Amino acid sequence: MDREWPRPSDRVAGIWRRAAEVAFTSGETWFGPGAETLTGEQLRPIAEDPALAEAVWRGNVAVLRQWAVHNMQHPGRRVPADVPPQLLASARDMARRGLDRSVLNAYRTGQSLVWRRWMQTCFSLASEPADLPELLDLSAQSISTYVDDIADAVGVAMDSERRALTRGTHAERLAAATLVLEGTAITTARAETQLGYRLTGPHTAAIVWDVSAEAAGQLDAAAEALTRHTGVLNRLTVIASANALWVWLPTAAAVDTAVLTSDIAEYEAIRVAIGRPGRGVDGFRRSHLEAANTQQMLARLTSPQQVARYDDIAVVALMTRDPASADEFVQETLGELLTADLETLTILRVYIQQLCNTSRTAQRLYIHRNTIIRRLARADELLPKPLADNIVAVAAALEVMHWREPARRDAGAHNRGRPG
Repeated sequence: MDREWPRPSDRVAGIWRRAAEVAFTSGETWFGPGAETLTGEQLRPIAEDPALAEAVWRGNVAVLRQWAVHNMQHPGRRVPADVPPQLLASARDMARRGLDRSVLNAYRTGQSLVWRRWMQTCFSLASEPADLPELLDLSAQSISTYVDDIADAVGVAMDSERRALTRGTHAERLAAATLVLEGTAITTARAETQLGYRLTGPHTAAIVWDVSAEAAGQLDAAAEALTRHTGVLNRLTVIASANALWVWLPTAAAVDTAVLTSDIAEYEAIRVAIGRPGRGVDGFRRSHLEAANTQQMLARLTSPQQVARYDDIAVVALMTRDPASADEFVQETLGELLTADLETLTILRVYIQQLCNTSRTAQRLYIHRNTIIRRLARADELLPKPLADNIVAVAAALEVMHWREPARRDAGAHNRGRPG
């Protein structure tokens, strides 16, 4: 295979090796937010599903690192198309969702991102500008050929998985659930037969997923904890991917998120998003879509919260669809309060939830009422406007802070006041 493949000169090979070392160590940062590789209508089903988007991101990183390792050892030689396990797993997941080879464009977009970073690295490492034409020409051929080979191999894996799924019970459930969710022509009787679940009556939908791609074995345990918590005897479980389950529970009972969080605390990488209860086919569909909206928000904010209900995050989900605008709103609304300790922020948030009643706030948090009063006074000093004059905006900003990852909360304080 390598006999007719062009070889770089010794000096270019040395630059190539050093650049490959940079690519290997910087692989995760080269891709930035996963959404950068998931633009366009064909890739929307992946972009809107945090579990699939995460799988594609991990696959892109694995592909880059495999290419980099080969070029660290053999600069410029053709890289074998050995598909990384992460890519095979995401290929199976995409096939299970009924997606076709068009979604492989996500890896083409990843190739474009890598090429830009690779050029920047090469320019920084090449001491002689005359080496750049050869380096860039040969590396462009290497990258594009490798991605073509990998995409072909992944496409074959998807085709194989699709053929295997046509014979499986899980595939029938996923297909039937998808038809119901899309409102496609499928009779209730046929859907109930394929799902093994009644579509009449109440439904509460949930999505259980693994943010690490390494704790999939805990998904069923978390789903079982959710089932026990709601007190129902059975549930509908659909395997949406290797790292995600769609769950429906035949109940309209509210889920206590604090209790459920305690029940699954040992499964640190597991997240649960819960829709509002509904009835009949429409409720089956709406509750799931709300759970999906909740899942997307948790992923968008890289939230540390393990359990979330749509009722609790609906406003935050709307506010954070544009993360940059949400950050600006939080900084302008809270001002110096962003530098306050977590206890002050928590007290103020609960105080507003308790309709500005200090006694109820003290009871809820098990804190002395005088402590509540002192913290509230301090918060009022830090806010750009008095709380009484801006309570709705402050409440909304505090909710965004509550659901956001701790690192981004801290960044908000550091970024405050920087010129736009």
